[in-house]
Amino acid sequence: MCGGRGTRLELEPEKPLVEIVGRPLVDRVANALETSSVDQTYAVTSPNAPRTREHIALPTIDTPGDGYVADLQYALNRVERPVLTVAADLPLLSGETVDSILDSHEGNSMTACVPAALKRRLGASIDTTIAADASDLVPSGLNVIAASDRDRRVVFEKPRLAVNVNHARDAQVAAALLRSEVFL
Repeated sequence: MCGGRGTRLELEPEKPLVEIVGRPLVDRVANALETSSVDQTYAVTSPNAPRTREHIALPTIDTPGDGYVADLQYALNRVERPVLTVAADLPLLSGETVDSILDSHEGNSMTACVPAALKRRLGASIDTTIAADASDLVPSGLNVIAASDRDRRVVFEKPRLAVNVNHARDAQVAAALLRSEVFL
């Protein structure tokens, strides 16, 4: 998913083209998918991100740009399920991390979550939480959408899933982690 404006980010380029340590967010995510076991990758674009559409070297699904949920549904209606959906704002993502999520998929839809405490420890912003048994969870931006309506949440203690670049501070956190490689 790379068609958002990035209004919360308050930076000049379109959100997918924001550079973290010299590489656009969308390129970092595309590389992670390329090095994973994913068979086919589509960039889901919108009129809100025309430069991203020109930049991306993947097959695209061009949506109307009616918002994340509407554009996601538009794209899902054009591909076979199950499908892995990935937000373009995960600069720490790796092919290995993608594969660990796919290995956890058991046939139903799945939301990959991280503990809110992990995001806090890393200094990443938290915009949405899901109450869980012992702690709050945060959706990571990766989901498996299957044919069934059943959905399960799977918790991953992976820093690579915990930094979504939604605010300028998140870009700084991601850059610092990439430079330090401590999170690996």
